Parts: sequence; C-alpha cells; structure tokens
Amino acid sequence: MMNNSRRQFLKQAGIGISAAYLVPNFISCQNKAGAISDNPLQNIGVQLYSIRDLMDKDPKGSLEQIAKIGYKHVELYGIDPTAKQFWKLPYKELKKILDDNGLKTHSGHYDMAKYLSKVHTDKEDIAVYFDAAKELGQEYVIAPVTPMFDLNALKKDDYLYAAEQLNKAGEQAKKLGLKIAYHNHFWEFRDLGNNTTGEEVMLAFTEPDLVDFELDLFWAEKAGKNPIALFEKFPNRFKLWHVKDMDKTKSNPIEWPKDGNLPIEQIFKDIKYTEVGTGSINFPEIVKERNKSGLKYAFVEQDNIDMPNKMESLKKSYDYVQANLTK
Repeated sequence: MMNNSRRQFLKQAGIGISAAYLVPNFISCQNKAGAISDNPLQNIGVQLYSIRDLMDKDPKGSLEQIAKIGYKHVELYGIDPTAKQFWKLPYKELKKILDDNGLKTHSGHYDMAKYLSKVHTDKEDIAVYFDAAKELGQEYVIAPVTPMFDLNALKKDDYLYAAEQLNKAGEQAKKLGLKIAYHNHFWEFRDLGNNTTGEEVMLAFTEPDLVDFELDLFWAEKAGKNPIALFEKFPNRFKLWHVKDMDKTKSNPIEWPKDGNLPIEQIFKDIKYTEVGTGSINFPEIVKERNKSGLKYAFVEQDNIDMPNKMESLKKSYDYVQANLTK
C-alpha cells in the first residue's frame, strides 16, 4: 500500500504533480533477426478486440492469419470467468494455438469495473484473472475501463478509490509474478478542477512498482492531451501503448470544459478510427520518446474497421509500423 508520507506529500504538493520517478529504463526486445533492439514496435502486437467478430466466429483461423501478417503477440479480451475460457477455448487449448503459431500473449483486458467502483460491493473475483494470466504466460492483467455506470459523474474521490484498488490488486499480482495496469479512454482526462484529471489522480496515487499504465494514444490525443507531455510528467509509467490512429475528418480534440458534460454518446459521434499511418496522429514523433514512457509492449488497435477485409486492415497498419516506427 502507499506509505503515509508519500500520500501526504502528494496532497500538499497538489494532486496533478507526479512523484519523482526514476530515469526511464531502456527496455530491450528481440527483433526478427534475434538481435537486441530498444524498440518494442519491431515486435508489435495486436489487441484482438479489433477483430472481435472474427474471433467470435473462428478464433483459431484468425490467430493463424494474425501470425502470418507478422504480429508477434496478441492482447486478449473477453474472458468467460465462469467457464474459464476465451472464445469458448479453455486456457490450455488457446495457449497451444498461440504456441503453434509463434504468438505470445503478454497481457489481457479483464473487466474490473465493479472492483474499481466504490459504490459496488459485488466486486469481480480478480483471482480468476490472475489464474488465467498465469496459465497463458501473461505478464499484465489490465483494467480496461473505469466504472462505466455514470461516466460523467466520476469525481476525484472515485479516481482515488480506483487508485487504491489498483494498488491492492497490484500487491496480489506481485506475489504471483504478475503486474496490474490501467488502460485509458478519453473521460479520464476530463478536468476535475485545479487543472487535474482522473488519469493524473490514478498516476499520482498508484505505486509504480505495483501498477503500470497502458496509454491509448488515440484516446489521449482525442482528449487533447500530448502523449509526450504525459511521458515527461510521469516518466516510466506507460509501459504499454495502444497504437491507434484517428481519421483526419474527425481529428478535432474534445474541448474541456465546454464538452465535459456532453452525453458520452454525443462525443462518440465525433470519433472515427483508421489504419495506423493514414490518420492525423504523429506516431514517429511519439515513438522517438518511447524510452521516457518506459515502453515495453505496443499493440495495434482499431476499434472499428471499415475496410471489407479486416485482416487487410491489420496488415496495412502492421506494414506502416514496420516501415516507419521501428528505427
């Protein structure tokens, strides 16, 4: 848990100020030839939510196609905690399919909406998630969203509670050789007053040795936040990225506080995704600063794909990453 002196300092200094973290580690990974590289995008993964309809219909065939494109690892979603399955595949069977195709899974998105909610007592059993992660060889158990019940009503206290819950989960995970992470959307960047956001609350009040963050570059940009500025303010905290591009026809950021109280559905009408490299996000500039973020794993993601052949879409994004973001 967070020690009292650190908590008191943060409260006195202002919740928007990060603690002084260590200089970012230079994370290494293997490239295709087996040589050491400090750029995890050479071994880019994919968040399988991008092709959720295909995964529901044919998970084995879809994973085979993912591997043929060149992706090296996949981020999972959609666990059935009761049946202990993904896409009706028991963990061991899914792990074999991944192994047979030279794919790894370093992380998964696991629903913790009630676990992070201070008003819910019927929390998700996160021990089930840890069991799945261990059996699949994952490193990260990721909370993909805040409590979803009334996003516009989330206040500083809600994010403080979420931070404490993430710390508790992180303590449990650490004992098992796992780590907790949190994935953002846009509402975490709503101004809560005193120029502070929910994302900053969670960053400031989670322990770096227990909780990492997965920065969705699309959502940060849509919320009007500069990812590089986040890396500089909170160095070494964003160990995972979602590399997702924004269609140029809908690239205007959300204006806070003017748009802050709009219904979520209305904000989503001004959102459109596109293949990586074809939109408005300046990925080459962001990637140059990857060591500030502590980047370890990166994933292509596209929430909605308009191309008729979704595998062609994922290949287009993969090819752009390899040609432009791996140097």
